[in-house]
Amino acid sequence: MTETAIADHGMIGDLQTAALVTTDGSIDWFCCPRFDSPSVFGAILDDQRGGRFRMRPTGVEYTTKQMYYPDSAALITRFFTESGVGEVIDFMPLTGTRATDNHRIVRLLRCVRGRMNFEVEIAPRFDYGRRPHETRVTENGIVFTSDDLTLTVHSVREPDDARLAHGQVQDGTVGLNIELAAGQVRGMALESAAEGPPRQIRAAEIETLFEDTVRYWGSWLARSAYSGRWRQAVERSAMTLKLMTYAPTGGIVAAPTMSLPEQVGGERNWDYRYTWVRDASFSVAALLELGFVDEAEQFGRWLGDRVRETAGGAGGPLNIMYRVDGTSDLNEEVLGHWSGHRGSTPIRVGNGAAGQLQLDIYGEVLDSLFIGDRAGLWVPHNGWSAIRGVLDWVAGNWDQPEEGIWETRGGRQPFTYGRLMCWVALDRGIRLATTHGRPADINRWQTERDRIYNEVMRRGWSPARRAFVQHYHTEVLDSSLLRMPKVGFIAPRDPLWLSTLDAMDTELVTDSLVYRYDPAASPDGLRGSEGTFSLCTFAYVDALARAGRVDQARRVFEKMLTYANHVGLYSEEIALTGEQIGNFPQAFTHLALIDAAITLDAAMDGDRHPAGLLPRTAGVPVAMLTQ
Repeated sequence: MTETAIADHGMIGDLQTAALVTTDGSIDWFCCPRFDSPSVFGAILDDQRGGRFRMRPTGVEYTTKQMYYPDSAALITRFFTESGVGEVIDFMPLTGTRATDNHRIVRLLRCVRGRMNFEVEIAPRFDYGRRPHETRVTENGIVFTSDDLTLTVHSVREPDDARLAHGQVQDGTVGLNIELAAGQVRGMALESAAEGPPRQIRAAEIETLFEDTVRYWGSWLARSAYSGRWRQAVERSAMTLKLMTYAPTGGIVAAPTMSLPEQVGGERNWDYRYTWVRDASFSVAALLELGFVDEAEQFGRWLGDRVRETAGGAGGPLNIMYRVDGTSDLNEEVLGHWSGHRGSTPIRVGNGAAGQLQLDIYGEVLDSLFIGDRAGLWVPHNGWSAIRGVLDWVAGNWDQPEEGIWETRGGRQPFTYGRLMCWVALDRGIRLATTHGRPADINRWQTERDRIYNEVMRRGWSPARRAFVQHYHTEVLDSSLLRMPKVGFIAPRDPLWLSTLDAMDTELVTDSLVYRYDPAASPDGLRGSEGTFSLCTFAYVDALARAGRVDQARRVFEKMLTYANHVGLYSEEIALTGEQIGNFPQAFTHLALIDAAITLDAAMDGDRHPAGLLPRTAGVPVAMLTQ
């Protein structure tokens, strides 16, 4: 069980897939050609059989440091030895907005000082290690061929440099050594679906690719309107969300990984490489607040396609998650041949929660559309027709029992958060209809909205706990309800809310970190426990700031920043030991960081009503849901 710790990774990507690079210079997670494709390198889930692409010093002791090239998604891993200093520069050139099977990972080796001898190990394991492959070494590189995918490794070198023909092949793995003196640059460019055999690539060509890639990220980041106190953390979070966007459709994955454990050694291991309607809606709203309008427009098109495809289904107008291309084949299976990250099994591919009913997604969708509307992303006629159908369905179905935001597998319940977000859906729909004079059954929507409000206040509130509770048949607290003041359901300083916040302080908060709920008190159909949920900790910051507890909010926020990894990335949860656990990096966590920073900035600047902040964009009316 020697898998590298979850937090000891940086991420690179090309907006269609992504790779994780360890602080030891190993790519130990990469799926190709998409986020949700089978893995090629999977050592993060099985160090012995998962496959990797590693570059590191050989024969000497060394220490490492890792950083992002400023304002970019290019990653630099530096190695320090007694004989010299070297580095590996990893990046993925952008692929564009058209879906393609051709993806490149560029790995540049450079000796900065002294001399360095690097060992290189390339060990692809296709289709989660289930599919065999052939390996062929040529004078200019290596070709790995399986039944349905070919990887070509081109050598990066000058004409007079030594060739790669001396590479050793064993069991489909290629090992070789590269010796460098100060100033020398070598490397490799891994390419899927390459045209032709491996070729020699000169360093100047790679440097141009690097400059183009860095320029793209710098130009994209320059559009950010954020000028608050935590610029570095906010901008890294924004780039992380962008890296998890599938450019051809606009879908945003919840994380680029699967089956990283929420409890080491436990069974809470899920596949997150899909687009959750909830997570993507939250992500788009966070990006909109920073001024990134294009991402919201593209996601609107993706969402509109989903609504029109599934309108009228028994489970409602929307599924809770989809593949990045919008399809919904998410059957869950278990990989029995891998050991799992630090022995955590089962390893799941697909997601059995895809068929669940989770009513809160409609509120998240409508809230993001409402924020987009205020930023100038107006909804055209056909888009409004789709939205109206969704809201008519919500008006007639909001009182069903459901599985809830946390995708519990212990049976359906009348979850308070689901009711709350149905209220949001109808409220935002009413506001959109009245603002733009759109046709709608507003009387019905208002009636149902008010029914939800009254029911939540009557049945979601527990006089015994003096707090809003997880669902109507329990006294358990649930930190999803930290969003109640943010969405405007309750005043942030209402005595009922302040009492709820106090109860959460006592039961769900531990040294500023926040649990989702207590699974021992509210069985969720799964064994074991979990860590604190980082989304909820940042939501707690937001709620504290709105409640006027600004000093406390800032302390919690600053503490939470210390749990980021060395390059500012977060997984889903924090274990009792302080280590990061769960899939990584997690969109939920990074979007919540952005929300918390913006709200806290406003509160510290004296704004008593941060919920009234408009997205700082200057958009013009464009199609949100296309024809």
